[in-house]
Amino acid sequence: MTRKGKVYQNGIFAGIIEKKGFEYIFYYDDFFLKDKNLKPISLNFPKPRKNFSSKYLFPFFFGLLAEGALKEIQCRKFKIDADDHFSRLLKTTKFDTIGNVTIEEINE
Repeated sequence: MTRKGKVYQNGIFAGIIEKKGFEYIFYYDDFFLKDKNLKPISLNFPKPRKNFSSKYLFPFFFGLLAEGALKEIQCRKFKIDADDHFSRLLKTTKFDTIGNVTIEEINE
């Protein structure tokens, strides 16, 4: 099963993050990639490279997740296992993240 989220930087669609089996994948949108005025979402995801993959959730995206009491509240509210970082990422980072990147879950 593949789960996905749209990644935005300052409200501009930047790309897609997905979990496919046991692999995490981030790739830039072609328009975002070609626009020289738009900076990469992180130094870990430099432009002009388009695709990135990892066996673990990328540290950049993990850093967007809440910790402590807020994490516990989110897990209870959304009925998410505390170790299911990707579900937490998709369910809790649409608004009010640290920095300028937000993620909107894609429901297919």
